[in-house]
Amino acid sequence: MAGQGEVASVTERVPEVPGEPASDDSANSVLELFGDPTIAEVRLPNRPEAARCAREMTRTVTESHWGLPGALVDDAVLLVSELVGNAVRHTGAHVFGLRMMRRRDWIRVEVRDPSRGLPCLLPVHGLDTSGRGLFLVDTLSGRWGVDLLPRGKTTWFEMRITGS
Repeated sequence: MAGQGEVASVTERVPEVPGEPASDDSANSVLELFGDPTIAEVRLPNRPEAARCAREMTRTVTESHWGLPGALVDDAVLLVSELVGNAVRHTGAHVFGLRMMRRRDWIRVEVRDPSRGLPCLLPVHGLDTSGRGLFLVDTLSGRWGVDLLPRGKTTWFEMRITGS
């Protein structure tokens, strides 16, 4: 099943043009190749290019499948990128998991990794060049948190759906 075993080759499956939305065919192919994070957790390799794949999945689900407003889609994509970036940089895991859920008035996105180290929301200053990820999550999401698991943690955020 896609997303369950093979996690090796992300780069050859995700569109190469940064900032340009993929066509529906290419965006849906990301879900076909790796799995649909609304059905089950999708496992991705712990490599920097996996963030691009997670962003594309998030954009496809929120925009094409759920029909959410553009600003909410953009914010969700940014926050997924931040959580995935933290998992890639700070956990040392071989893979991490992405899961997405929608309820009537909100969405929830989860990134699971095998590290039990807790993320830390740091104060942000004007000239800081890093450390803004959780600040963005805290600012743009309705709420966020971390659930400790027997083997790792799930870092999640929720966003309220407005204007749909």
